[in-house]
Amino acid sequence: MLKITIPSNNYQERAYILDVLFNQFLKIDYSLIISTNFTDESAINIDNERRILIKDSFFSRYPKNLEYLQRSSIPKTVEYFKHSLLVEQDIPILFGKGEIDIEEKTIVSHIDIFATLFFMLTRWEEYVIQERDEHNRFPHTASLAYKEGFLNRPIVNEYIELFWNLLQKVGYKGERGEKKFSMLLTHDVDEIQRYPNLKKVIMGMGGDILYRKSFSLPFKTLYDYFLVSIKRRKDPYDSFDEIMDTSDAFGVTSHFFFMAGGTTNRYDNRYSINNPRIKEILEKIRSRGHSIGLHPSYNAYNNSEQFKKEKEALERVNNYPITSGREHYLRFEVPTTWQLWENNGFKWCSNLAYPRSAGFRTGSCYPYTPFNILSQEKLNVQERPLIMMEVTFIEATKTIKEFDTMVNYYLNIIKKYNGEFVLLWHNASFKEASIVQYAPSYIKTLKKFKELVELK
Repeated sequence: MLKITIPSNNYQERAYILDVLFNQFLKIDYSLIISTNFTDESAINIDNERRILIKDSFFSRYPKNLEYLQRSSIPKTVEYFKHSLLVEQDIPILFGKGEIDIEEKTIVSHIDIFATLFFMLTRWEEYVIQERDEHNRFPHTASLAYKEGFLNRPIVNEYIELFWNLLQKVGYKGERGEKKFSMLLTHDVDEIQRYPNLKKVIMGMGGDILYRKSFSLPFKTLYDYFLVSIKRRKDPYDSFDEIMDTSDAFGVTSHFFFMAGGTTNRYDNRYSINNPRIKEILEKIRSRGHSIGLHPSYNAYNNSEQFKKEKEALERVNNYPITSGREHYLRFEVPTTWQLWENNGFKWCSNLAYPRSAGFRTGSCYPYTPFNILSQEKLNVQERPLIMMEVTFIEATKTIKEFDTMVNYYLNIIKKYNGEFVLLWHNASFKEASIVQYAPSYIKTLKKFKELVELK
């Protein structure tokens, strides 16, 4: 068993990141010792002779509790470091400096690996930076990862591999826990009907002319509405059977996240959870072995009363506990939103992605348990970082070919680290007029995933 000695200040923060790295990511047993003397390093002792020293360039600078939570604590610049122990050709250095001293029985890393993992996974950066978009979301353009050009890299995973290579280099003979490349297939159900009423049809026809620049499409929209109204055709957004058929064919589970209320008319209340049709859909999803979760409404991401109310409403209709989900519009506030999922007994959520940029918001393609930076407590709810939202990828590319190329990039890199590819494809997107042409790419994505799984 490894013996790890850490400085005494910022103990909760240090203990958290060690738990994530060793217990959750590497699955290596260790014992933790708090140094009684002032030290600016953490020591990982393999035995009485061999050890790794991680120089502390971050927490040692902030001895007072929560003192690090200030904008000036964020690195001003990032250097890129090359070394033979890296799995990529270089790695961004956020804290410390790009130096690794290797002797026969001791390795000294001047790269503050632990502070880097803590920075990326807790997202404390988003707490101290006040920039927000029109939906009160932290924008990707304000992140260090975007500014310094590593948003499209899972640097947490890169750092894990660097640390593992350091362990092996110094003579550690133990095993690490196995990770398997996997997919989490999710569908946010913002709407269940394209044609809930004639007003929506007229608005759709207007969109056909103004946005889709077609004078024939409005007549098709009106004809489709007529067929749906006389039950000769399913509503285009009623794609649940087709989604589950596809998932069954590929041997994956679909997770459908339903809304159960809301406080706005502009962003919420596109259907009622008490609609008899919803109950039918939920029963069919359960009977087919797929999963149902919560899609909290627009203003529920930082409203404990509203959040709890919606979870209870969905559970009443579903008749089963709800233990997973994702925020509407990807609205998220550090650490408030995670704490809501924790307080309401969820097993996992998948919120961490930037709505307007592809990339690794947490730097990780592994699920992990978050940390409340204010209460200084590790939470039990698991964050499963969202990797791909179809709308984000569509907006980032100009052609279907570029879209597929981007998907393949993320699939391949997550395969490299045996991570979890979390995909969001809305149920309405398969027939949404403006993006329906991308529907075949959904199948391509599942096929590519299956190919990579089977690739040895």
